[in-house]
Amino acid sequence: MMHENNKQLLVVEDDHALADLISEELETEGWTVSVVHELQAAFEKLSGMLPAIIVTDLRLPDGDGMSLVETVMQMPGVDERPGLIVITAFGSVKQAVAALHAGADDFLTKPLDMEHFLLTVERVMEARQIKVELKQFRQLGKQQQFYGMFGQSESMRHLFEQIKVIAKAQGPVLIHGESGTGKELVAKALHGESERADGPFLAVNCAGIPSDLLESEFFGHAAGAFTGASKKRKGLMQQAHGGSLLLDEIGEMPLSLQAKLLRALEDGSIRPVGQDTEEKVDVRIIAATHRDLKQKVEDGSFREDLYYRLEAFGLSIPALREREEDQELLAQLFLRQIAIERGRSIKGFDDKALALIRDYDFPGNVRELHNVVERAVAFCNEEWIRAPHLPARLTSVSNPDISAASQSAAMPHEEQALLKGPVMPSLPELQRRYVRMVLDTVDGNKRRAAAILGIGRKTLYRWLEEE
Repeated sequence: MMHENNKQLLVVEDDHALADLISEELETEGWTVSVVHELQAAFEKLSGMLPAIIVTDLRLPDGDGMSLVETVMQMPGVDERPGLIVITAFGSVKQAVAALHAGADDFLTKPLDMEHFLLTVERVMEARQIKVELKQFRQLGKQQQFYGMFGQSESMRHLFEQIKVIAKAQGPVLIHGESGTGKELVAKALHGESERADGPFLAVNCAGIPSDLLESEFFGHAAGAFTGASKKRKGLMQQAHGGSLLLDEIGEMPLSLQAKLLRALEDGSIRPVGQDTEEKVDVRIIAATHRDLKQKVEDGSFREDLYYRLEAFGLSIPALREREEDQELLAQLFLRQIAIERGRSIKGFDDKALALIRDYDFPGNVRELHNVVERAVAFCNEEWIRAPHLPARLTSVSNPDISAASQSAAMPHEEQALLKGPVMPSLPELQRRYVRMVLDTVDGNKRRAAAILGIGRKTLYRWLEEE
């Protein structure tokens, strides 16, 4: 995490021999070292430089080193202030502990163990760099994120604008997106941008509630409504009154409950299980699904009238493979976030790892990308994440559906004869024919073809354009 290139260090030590030894040891480790022997000289030095670390003795000829600690701690921007290592004689440990309480990062007693000293400098530098990177990450997040969603692609910018517009409306919303695209984040953004932002936001997965409890879970129940219902209970609709309710996987909701949900959408009325009277609720329904609800309407498993009521304000979240320019951005952001959280010194991805990430389709979308980066950080014990740190599905160029034997068998007889004949094709011609053969074998699926050929999709597209 030393990419800031600030390896300046200030030594404040009146023992000239010790100061020279510290300076020599640090310079061999790549540090630029400034040495002063008095407190006033240290203050003057700090007026013209901001070192990454200050190493100071507590007992100096013209004053107490504690005043230097206090001055540094009062510097604006606690994340950018220098790291502080205090050196003290064994009899002044109590004063050194006081320096820690005042904000110093560590203290060492004389005589110095140089190996321990260098390890302490490295640890303090890494801790300081983590603070700096965390601040940078948060600033970057504020600039490029929208309610926890990151994206610079045109499709994501368009989605963010749609959210802002639809949030001001009052009707229900239907969010469609593949698993892992961030449907709940979109729902939270709709809630946060709406006039209901101060009200509750609740989310429920319709596929995760037993069918016999669905009605009670949504609409509540009266005391004695069924066995075990000893007292009246509010349902999700009542709990979300004045706010928004996300119904994830709406396509899994039974038809009987769909009818009651439609009634609630039409006139804002619900009837708790076992209750004779209706209750009014003011809730904005945000439905989400990864399924094709129109197909479910045709199949008869989803009400057509409910579908069109929800679909009036529809939002579609693009899959990650449809926003390739965001893959690297998200991978880098996830890496910074996870590395900071784990306290790891990882600079980034090398070119090969980044190319593999760009060329992979990520069927699990953003969630899968996050998991891939998290795994890579766990396996990486180097400064850069390389291809071996990524899951096999990103690095493998083989396709389980098509073995080498099946590829050979799939080759037309005339192609096999051509390879054995007296006139051999040129290498570009052979490549062109083989690429076409693979594409035909996988029914034109370019992702699978690229995996079999061991190249990136962009390379495959370029080859096809050059034909």
